[in-house]
Amino acid sequence: MFSNRYIEQRIEKANELRQIGKNPYENRVERTFLSNEFSEKFGYVFDLENRRDESVSVTLIGRIKFLRLMGKASFFKIEDSAGQIQLYVSKNELGEWFENIKKLAEVGDIIQATGYPFVTKTNELSLHVNKFEIVTKAIAPLPEKFHGLQDKELRYRQRYLDMIVNSEVRSVFEKRSKIVSQIRHFFEQKGFLEVETPMLHPIAGGANARPFVTHHNALGVDRFLRIAPELYLKRLLVGGFDAVFEINRNFRNEGMDHTHNPEFTMLEYYWAFHKFEDLIKLTEDLFENLFNKLNLEKTLQYDNFEIDFSTPFRKIGYLESIREIGGISDEIINSREKIIEFLNANKIEFNRNASIGYLQSELFGNFVEDKLINPTFVIDFPIDISPLARRSDQNSQIADRFELFIAGTEVSNGFSELNDPIDQYERFKAQIDAKSKGDHEAHEMDEDYIRALMYGMPPAAGQGIGIDRLVMLLTNSISIRDVLLFPAMKPLHGELEINEEN
Repeated sequence: MFSNRYIEQRIEKANELRQIGKNPYENRVERTFLSNEFSEKFGYVFDLENRRDESVSVTLIGRIKFLRLMGKASFFKIEDSAGQIQLYVSKNELGEWFENIKKLAEVGDIIQATGYPFVTKTNELSLHVNKFEIVTKAIAPLPEKFHGLQDKELRYRQRYLDMIVNSEVRSVFEKRSKIVSQIRHFFEQKGFLEVETPMLHPIAGGANARPFVTHHNALGVDRFLRIAPELYLKRLLVGGFDAVFEINRNFRNEGMDHTHNPEFTMLEYYWAFHKFEDLIKLTEDLFENLFNKLNLEKTLQYDNFEIDFSTPFRKIGYLESIREIGGISDEIINSREKIIEFLNANKIEFNRNASIGYLQSELFGNFVEDKLINPTFVIDFPIDISPLARRSDQNSQIADRFELFIAGTEVSNGFSELNDPIDQYERFKAQIDAKSKGDHEAHEMDEDYIRALMYGMPPAAGQGIGIDRLVMLLTNSISIRDVLLFPAMKPLHGELEINEEN
């Protein structure tokens, strides 16, 4: 790991610092301002006659991103969490230590500099340094400065390096944090209680997906990383809470692509004495709130799309969307045999033992979903693909359910909750039957959840919103890996190569 010649050279320089009494990994550091605060506070220096203010002393800390070494003076650009600032370092101020700086300081090192603000001949506010210390010696060189870190795979694997070299990456995650914070505040203001529910489940349930399996040694039983918190959150409604939400990780043992990662962040909330129509309005209110708090325009660029987030969002029925958007006739939509013929003709793989609702979902997924660009609520889902949703009072084959699609991707799923324990029990039995016929993502029987429903869960509605996909939309990030600090990656065979010196 340390045999790279550039690393060996930098280790030698760290040892030279030790030999002259300087700790290359100092801990006693301080700063008076971040770079942006320095620029704001000392902007008045531009108006002074000599364009400097030697009466103040300022200490800055940052990583060297650029340096220009000259005979008796040098310029450094350092970067901190708020931006960049220029330093002017001269032999007149630092004496013999200046020669050591020229020899030992390199791009990537974290330094502490003290001095006064002044304006250079090129009209740039800078720090005139009278004290300079290397507080962290970087022994791995940063990528070549003109081309930066271009390799996407390397950027995801070494996110720390990605953020050092590409400061705009940090801004995406700062925005992500603000989005999550605003969502939390929105629900708290609406009277919801934030809760935490188990990550390790005795039964894989709450959504149709393959689970990750682990083993609890003390109990001697297998446990499943949670697919969704739904069944635990609804137990809290049984227990007497009226409105609860959770923002946390889910885990699904499925493929990876630009919208899927095996672990991801979800908001799930459940609201007693409300219907799915109330959730649709609440979702629109949430988007309105986010756009206002984040100062976003209602029309955003996402990939090649201009997406209009003006509310109210469009609503369309599930089967209606297959007909009108997918261009498939009712004759095919309403016949299991004709759907099978149609899917075969279009060379689409599917489970031949599936119910008509699941076959209709193949039509929707292949011919409708990617055409839903502007925010669209698709409503009235088939009941057999909605095992936890309440049946419509008007049509027992339809669920009181919706999904929100934006830019051809599902962003949320919500419905009026099924609180009839007998109906829920029969639905779970149907899921077990589906699993026996090859549906590996079907629900297991959760008898304790049925027991909870037997004590009476109030009428309620609930929704899950994918935080990662929402952040993708609001930051124009085309891959989910661009909004995950440390996305899942295939293992490497051998070590990563260290970048060559600048």
